[in-house]
Amino acid sequence: MHPAVVASLRCPICRGPLATSGAALRCGSGHAFDVARQGYVSFLAGKGTGLLGDDARMVDARARFLGAGHYDPLSDALAALAAGAGPGLVVEVGAGTGRHLARVLDALPAHAGLAVDLSKHASRRAARAHPRAGAIAADARSALPVADACASVVLDVFAPRNAAELRRILRPDGLLVVATPEPEHLGELRAPLGLLDVDPEKRRRVDDALAPLFERGASRALGWRMALGRADVVALASMGPSARHVDDATLAERAAALPDPALVTAAVTVVAWTPRAETPAPPSARADGSPAR
Repeated sequence: MHPAVVASLRCPICRGPLATSGAALRCGSGHAFDVARQGYVSFLAGKGTGLLGDDARMVDARARFLGAGHYDPLSDALAALAAGAGPGLVVEVGAGTGRHLARVLDALPAHAGLAVDLSKHASRRAARAHPRAGAIAADARSALPVADACASVVLDVFAPRNAAELRRILRPDGLLVVATPEPEHLGELRAPLGLLDVDPEKRRRVDDALAPLFERGASRALGWRMALGRADVVALASMGPSARHVDDATLAERAAALPDPALVTAAVTVVAWTPRAETPAPPSARADGSPAR
């Protein structure tokens, strides 16, 4: 794992710094976390939240779909907003396979990156997404095993937003870049494939959650059309939460009834947020959510 990434990680039990010790990361109190053969570290322990990370099938579908370049306009917009970032780590929460993070790191050659995802399957992919990236399996809704004010850029693409933790890990001069889907996103596929709808109030709810700790800055509305063959349509449907509600056979049958290729709308809003100067970063928290002392 990249040295700059290791230096920014913290033990989720005692919040002490971690250092490489053989094939593990270890803190001064003796807590150890194995570095998996694929290069990522899992910090998932205890009872947890009961939430499910993406399974192997969903991650494979995501890798196929993103690897075909269909969401590259979004990756490019993230990289453009992050350009000129000051020193510090680039952290992506809910990073999936790490493709967006890799694009941002390409645009910031002096930075290292950290992919955070609940799914171990995704973390295995993200660990290999870029030479300057590391990956951890952790719950982005809980206390992150990451040092205070270590990140110059935090990316959140269709992912959970724990505003207090995002503020804590971000430098005072850092940038939080959030991408949210608009109601028309993938509109041509939602009814035919039985995909979940986008909440029409989603952008407002995101703004309300972030506004107490962050100042809303530049935003960009992205829209593009994707010509998707049937394999791409199935991969797109299989990589998101709708995959848990539709079995493979039904999905394939529904996709077969669509035009080939299908013209599908992508509609995403990307917003840059900066920490409010008058709001101090929240204190570090233990894995159970209680403040560290």
